[in-house]
Amino acid sequence: MQIYLVGGAVRDKLLGYPYSERDWVVVGASPQTMEAEGFRAVGKDFPVFLHPDSKEEYALARTERKTGPGYTGFDFYAASDVTLEQDLQRRDLTINAIAEDSDGNLVDPYNGKTDLDNKILRHVSAAFSEDPVRILRVARFAARYHHLGFKVAEETLQLMRDMVNNGEVDHLVAERVWKEWQRALTEKSPGQFIEVLRQCGALQAIMPEIDNLFGVPQRADHHPEIDTGIHSLMVLEQACLLSEEADIRFAALVHDLGKATTPKDVLPQHIGHEARSLDLINGLCERLAVPKAYRELAIAVARDHTNCHRALELKPETIVKLLQRLDAFRRPEKLQQFLLCCEADARGREGLEDRDYPQADYLRQAFNLCQAISTQDIIAAGHTGKAIGEQLHKQRIAALKTIRP
Repeated sequence: MQIYLVGGAVRDKLLGYPYSERDWVVVGASPQTMEAEGFRAVGKDFPVFLHPDSKEEYALARTERKTGPGYTGFDFYAASDVTLEQDLQRRDLTINAIAEDSDGNLVDPYNGKTDLDNKILRHVSAAFSEDPVRILRVARFAARYHHLGFKVAEETLQLMRDMVNNGEVDHLVAERVWKEWQRALTEKSPGQFIEVLRQCGALQAIMPEIDNLFGVPQRADHHPEIDTGIHSLMVLEQACLLSEEADIRFAALVHDLGKATTPKDVLPQHIGHEARSLDLINGLCERLAVPKAYRELAIAVARDHTNCHRALELKPETIVKLLQRLDAFRRPEKLQQFLLCCEADARGREGLEDRDYPQADYLRQAFNLCQAISTQDIIAAGHTGKAIGEQLHKQRIAALKTIRP
């Protein structure tokens, strides 16, 4: 029995990149051997075992055979006669097909180390095309390593295009799409996830609401970058500078989906795009099983980002209603997330990336003034029932009049 460290831990160790999980492959063993050594079987589809002490996963070397569409259409063969090279051959990218033995020696039959040195994301073999999830994984690795200069190999991009064209990508299930997208949102360059999917045609198949933004013009005086899709990626980039929270980055990316449905005869204006975005966001989130918190923030930003940009012009009563609509008095953290998204939107424009955004500070000040008004004081003054809420509303408006620009 021989044990090798494989996959991400080897890759990131060679890159000097942080990693937390380690995966192991075992060659020359059977399930019975593993259990006799104290390992506990946990794999459903193929033999995976937990180490008795470290609880890390140890998988028996295996091969796989395509039997049907999608990422579940495989038969697996795991036995003591499967070699390490055979196991590594079934992996997606060459940089993930490197193993390390107990002495620290590399086993690299598919030249993954060379691709690491040259910063290339390249598929191991034609078997890549049998699993559509690999399209998402390549896009996620592009998001993870773009800042290091990594690019997707042209032949891999072409293979991904072929998978889109032959319908393999249509077999992706919502949970797997969202899992990879959510992980990509936490990487350093999540915009690359969208870019790579767009380059191979998968974005139109998986997230047409986002793909349809590209090529839609905006007014050049407000948006020097003009293209709505480019603007959306620029907003995402700014959101990454402001926050590491994936839900903020998601909301920033999808806040303008309604611009893709603007009638062509009124372009490049986008009157009413805020309202049109809401159904598109709901549809995207429903289809891909996006968590409720992500959807709620995205809806809030899409609906009210224009009001936020105009905050210095709004009447005090309108600001109070905005804060109520955002549920800021019950969930102050939601207001902070909303303001970060709106700031990213304001800065996600060509040449305006470093602009000040006083609207956010003004709304924070407005919220603090409103929050400071005590319901208990209103009750103590003799107000009861419905009159408590009415008086609270009036006092909030009066407080905001003292700071009106």
